[in-house]
Amino acid sequence: MEQRYPPSRSLVVLRFMHNKVSTDDNLMLRGCNIPSMCIIYLSCSETSFHLFCECQIANKLWNWLASTFNMVYQFSSKEAWKLCDRAWSPQCKIVIKAALVHLLNIIWHVRNQARFNNKFINWNSAISMIIAYTSLSGNLTSKVSNNSIIDFTIHKAFKCIIHHPKAPVIKEILWHPPQLNWTKCNIDGASNDNPGNSTCGGIFRDHNSNTILCFSEPIGICTSYQAELCGFMRAIEIISQNQWNNIWIETDSSLVVLASKSSKQVPSCLRNRQNNVKVILKRLNCIISHIDKEGNLVADSLANHGLSLNSIYFWHDVPEFIRPSFINLGSFGLVPSLL
Repeated sequence: MEQRYPPSRSLVVLRFMHNKVSTDDNLMLRGCNIPSMCIIYLSCSETSFHLFCECQIANKLWNWLASTFNMVYQFSSKEAWKLCDRAWSPQCKIVIKAALVHLLNIIWHVRNQARFNNKFINWNSAISMIIAYTSLSGNLTSKVSNNSIIDFTIHKAFKCIIHHPKAPVIKEILWHPPQLNWTKCNIDGASNDNPGNSTCGGIFRDHNSNTILCFSEPIGICTSYQAELCGFMRAIEIISQNQWNNIWIETDSSLVVLASKSSKQVPSCLRNRQNNVKVILKRLNCIISHIDKEGNLVADSLANHGLSLNSIYFWHDVPEFIRPSFINLGSFGLVPSLL
């Protein structure tokens, strides 16, 4: 966790929130019989509420803070924490919390300097100290800000460097057709829960991107990983039945790619089927690779369609329910991502 302000300052705020600050009223409650007078206001006894909310310097500091947030001062120091619940950016929320913590600490510091050192700090100097401490907290955080004018104003008021978020980078995801005399199969699995009612699906296309075969298959209750594996195994079985030799299988599950190379990645309930698949793979020229999910939307649509089926279903043409994915992202996708 980031250290946004010294623990000693957090402790003062914690004690104040629990009414444990050693002001005159709290000391008298503990049995100390002492005369009481607010050293700053000089016209009333010292209580925690008066010192931190009502006395002359506290009132000026709270009004200054409210004007910085473009608000009217109508809150006490305890109610001020509700400011942190607003929809600020992550960096701005840290700056606001730090400002509140340091304001309460500065009030306590001003009181102690006046009482024990006979040194009176004016409210302009107090504001300068709050800004300096808050600036340090806001600059040290790794949190980012946003582009709103309110955030900009608050950061500038406390002399904080604005931490801009990383600009989105466009990542190009391409679906490539296979070479001449090769067949490409994209597979995917779907599950209502993990584990839950699951299905798998896939699409076979030639070097001209023409559809050869599509399938959707409900497979009962299993995990999403097992659904992905079943899609891979079903695809290999279909390849064997059609006696295709040059095959490129593409999946958005990197675990399936690993499982195709090592049986240790395959659950025991699928080991026998995996062993049969390995025998078939030895007879094939087969490439198994990973693609990002944005390039595998057609197979994803086929897998999801299986949730409405009772048994495996085949299509030799593009079914209507996958045409939007097939037309829009069947060949390529452009996806914004933060890199």
